[in-house]
Amino acid sequence: MPIKRNRLIAGLGNPGRKYEKTRHNIGFMVADEIAGAFSIPVEKKKYDTVFGRGMIKGVDTVIVKPMAYMNRSGSPVQRIAHFFKILSEDMLVVHDDIDLALGRIKIKEKGGHGGHNGVKSLMDAFGGGDFIRIRIGIGRSEAGKDVTGHVLGKFDKNESDILNESILRARDAVVTILTKGVKDGMNLFNMKNS
Repeated sequence: MPIKRNRLIAGLGNPGRKYEKTRHNIGFMVADEIAGAFSIPVEKKKYDTVFGRGMIKGVDTVIVKPMAYMNRSGSPVQRIAHFFKILSEDMLVVHDDIDLALGRIKIKEKGGHGGHNGVKSLMDAFGGGDFIRIRIGIGRSEAGKDVTGHVLGKFDKNESDILNESILRARDAVVTILTKGVKDGMNLFNMKNS
């Protein structure tokens, strides 16, 4: 049986009530869902983050939400990871992705930032992209609507069922990665129709 290392789940978003239910904050929504499902209060404050620590199916896990804006979220996450002696390869980053249709989830082991400012900030802070990403589709905006307006916009009422389902599936994807590994997670959750 391999030794289970401590893991860190970073949900990306923007702080403040103004951004609470926006597309860009789906990482926060998933972090809150995981925290609730495993009774891990995410309310301690340190290094411009709110975080909580607890057990997820036997894995010692820190859940963190950076409280700096999205494009500056790397440094707070890096500092909390360093504080808990968690390496970047033991980190799962949950974030929105406009290149995936609403409701799609894609797990990626490593790679570039794909134009996502939060992921870019993390890569700058950690000196590379050796962390697992759980990308949650928010879809592209309708023609003529700018990207910023789309990602900072709130989900429509007719999107709420798909949104809630993708949050639950992202939670399950995180748990699968923690307990069975990233390959199993990819096999289960990267399917187009899953």
